[in-house]
Amino acid sequence: MTKYKFTVVVEMDEDGVYVATCPVIQGCYTQGATYKEAIRNIKDAIKLHIDARKELGEPIPIETAVEEVELIEQATPSQA
Repeated sequence: MTKYKFTVVVEMDEDGVYVATCPVIQGCYTQGATYKEAIRNIKDAIKLHIDARKELGEPIPIETAVEEVELIEQATPSQA
């Protein structure tokens, strides 16, 4: 059994739906009415992508680095 670990991004859209993506697997995204449902669905989507890649003899993408970037926006004089 091979164990995979992928980063997923979950965002809430303007309609209140949670959208989950796996950036390292192109085209791997799903949604859910709740955060938990979106996570459950993205796990299924990732598994389907991995199974399809194996059947086609394609490599499974491996993340090389995950980094968080913090930006601080300075107030402009008109915002102060």
